[in-house]
Amino acid sequence: MSQKILSFLIYPFLFLLQSNAMRAQRSLDNTLKLLNKQSVPYIQPENLEMNDSIVLLDARELGEFEVSHLKNAIWVGNSDFDPANMLQTIPKKDQPIVVYCSIGVRSEDIGEKLQELGYTDVKNLYGGIFEWKNQNGTVYNPKGVATDSVHAYNRLWGRLLKKGVKVYQP
Repeated sequence: MSQKILSFLIYPFLFLLQSNAMRAQRSLDNTLKLLNKQSVPYIQPENLEMNDSIVLLDARELGEFEVSHLKNAIWVGNSDFDPANMLQTIPKKDQPIVVYCSIGVRSEDIGEKLQELGYTDVKNLYGGIFEWKNQNGTVYNPKGVATDSVHAYNRLWGRLLKKGVKVYQP
């Protein structure tokens, strides 16, 4: 096949792929600007170092957490969040904490509650577990085994999850 024909076929395809990725990112950016107050500083997925000095808190519902979560994350829930339990789980108020949910909305709510409890180093994972997975981050099932499955919350928000296997369940 000639170089011109190949270019004619491949460049539009590459343009569409790039356009879709840019649209998805804009959609995430717009959604977070609309729904969040940015009261809890963001940490970008590519800047999150997975080590023992950071406590990861999962602010999704238990069924979502049980599909997959970030390695060593502690489930705190959203509607089930218990401030008293948090004070026992993380006694040091200056402990670095990163909270996440599906895209970063519910985790901002939990981050605010942590700040109200006096925690001073709380960050919200930008784009949540969806963006973590979209950037090739690894997620784990309850047995500690890496998985491609991610609970997609609902069909609308699930559009923001571009990589992995979308799981929809109650």
